Amino acid sequence: MGEGCETGGMPVLDPNPQNGQKKMLLVFGAFIAIFVLIAIVATIAAP
Repeated sequence: MGEGCETGGMPVLDPNPQNGQKKMLLVFGAFIAIFVLIAIVATIAAP
């Protein structure tokens, strides 16, 4: 991990992967974390 141009199935996502991909990964991770949190809360709160 780290210096790979093609990490996932998609080709180049960002013109400068060194900074852009790290930021995208961070945003993506935060998005997924929030999604999981909502899912867990919904599961617990469900009657």
